[in-house]
Amino acid sequence: MSWNPAMEPGCPEEVGAHSIETLIVPRARDLGGFEVRRALPAPKRQMVGPFIFFDQAGPAEFLTSQGVDVRPHPHIGLGTVTYLYRGDFHHRDSTGADQVIRPGALNWMVAGRGVSHSERTSQASRSGPNSLFGIQTWLALPDSHEDVAPTFEHHGKQTLPVIEDAGVRVRLILGNAYGQNAPAKMFTETFYADVKLDPGSRLPMPDEHEDRGIYIVEGSISVAGKEYESGQMMVFRQGDRITVAAGAQGARLMILGGATLSGPRYIWWNFVASSKERIEEAKAEWRAGKWGEGRFDLPVDDRDEFIPLPD
Repeated sequence: MSWNPAMEPGCPEEVGAHSIETLIVPRARDLGGFEVRRALPAPKRQMVGPFIFFDQAGPAEFLTSQGVDVRPHPHIGLGTVTYLYRGDFHHRDSTGADQVIRPGALNWMVAGRGVSHSERTSQASRSGPNSLFGIQTWLALPDSHEDVAPTFEHHGKQTLPVIEDAGVRVRLILGNAYGQNAPAKMFTETFYADVKLDPGSRLPMPDEHEDRGIYIVEGSISVAGKEYESGQMMVFRQGDRITVAAGAQGARLMILGGATLSGPRYIWWNFVASSKERIEEAKAEWRAGKWGEGRFDLPVDDRDEFIPLPD
């Protein structure tokens, strides 16, 4: 597949540095055995389009029998995206989904009114030394879909559109960009893609979306002659035509964005909502632990433990 012929990539030098509205340097957190870097929410930026949470997990290395064990925990008012570069996660949730995700594939879980899930390194990977490196992000749901029934979609690597041209390879994970559409069901205008750039190659950002951002996973890129390194997120000014150039070692990026929501969101623990009342209701139900009687249940095959509500 090639670039949409209607695109006019332009040159990085034509973009002013003022086109970067917000530059985010994620804060690192040690989760016991591996590190995460959280870009969203940030002090100066809660969301990029519908994206309200963005974590880089790893890279991390584990010995035989070791791995990640995220016990069952709840969500409301959002969709979660798991996308890996290395390693795997065994996902189980209260919809009955039971799916191992591997690099290049998509797990898309819509929490809606309430869901719980766990993510653990698979038993197959624990049979030897294993690694983990990937991105986990949440998309806030629009007001009209905050209370939808929870759902889960898995889309294999081969089902996600790939766009290639002149040292650029884009795998579209969610939404629409560059004339292509990803298969997962979206509730608002969205784009999210994994991008690999050869040294010196140029990427024109989609310009049909209201909000647009880039997270640099590896390597570096330049914008208006200024270089930005891995571990940084930049959010661009609305309406500007943006092209970025890869540095001498090339780059791997996640590009993201879409339409802004009707208003800000409240975030508490794993809950996202348009009102504090929705969060308080969810807190009370998870604390009560009456599985299967209200909005929350536990995954069918992972019911022996769960993460309690924080104090």
